[in-house]
Amino acid sequence: MRREDDESDEEDEAWRNAQNRAATMVCQPTAQQTHWGGFVAGPSYKPRNRMMTHANLMNNYFNLNLVYTEKDFRRRFRIRRHVFKRLLHDVQQVNPYFQQKQERAGHAGFSPHQKVTIALRMIAYGSSADPMDETHGISESSCLDTLEQFYVTIVQVYKDKYLREPNQEDLDRLIHKAEDRGFPNMIGSLDYMHWDWNNCPTRWQRGFYERLRMPTVVLEAIASYDTWIWHALFRVPRSQNDITVLGRSPLFNSLTEGKAP
Repeated sequence: MRREDDESDEEDEAWRNAQNRAATMVCQPTAQQTHWGGFVAGPSYKPRNRMMTHANLMNNYFNLNLVYTEKDFRRRFRIRRHVFKRLLHDVQQVNPYFQQKQERAGHAGFSPHQKVTIALRMIAYGSSADPMDETHGISESSCLDTLEQFYVTIVQVYKDKYLREPNQEDLDRLIHKAEDRGFPNMIGSLDYMHWDWNNCPTRWQRGFYERLRMPTVVLEAIASYDTWIWHALFRVPRSQNDITVLGRSPLFNSLTEGKAP
């Protein structure tokens, strides 16, 4: 009986050794295998000159002897230059993705100016990633990653200050400003509009068809005199008018629950 147990243990040990050798052979890289990260020459590789595109961007908008004026900057970025610099500083402090790093191949990654510029340009113009590849030398996947990281970081940084309902101090300021303009006891102007939803999923299109026989979505928004949008609703399906959208909106929930300032 002992001999059979010894033979069984030897067989188990031999089987485990064979499995370990097989795993080792699989995990070891061969001469044909390439490592992830950095520039790898291949069918999909494009020799983008990141340093040149960064230098052009800095010479055009940020260096002392810049090419384009403050007016040009605001028209193309939809914000002023000092707002861009504040965004650039804030996102770098919160998200390491926007800090320039060195890749495994030893090449410098995209600069913070390039990443924030790409995100703002795609938002301002509603453009796809292909134009960013041509002008800034960044691939489509990197553009989309940068845009997603920018959205998440902006919400994380500014949600407590901007993405909220007005408090008592905000209401006093809004009412005072409205009184100066001849509208006493008003805190804002409520408006609705239909937005064409070109990329509406097929299974949802019937629920979002509007009178023009195309999918639209209703936007309800309230903005202050300084363009602070302190309320927005952007998800009402089917054909709606202003009254029905307002009835489904959470705008007055805090008021009816006794939680409003």
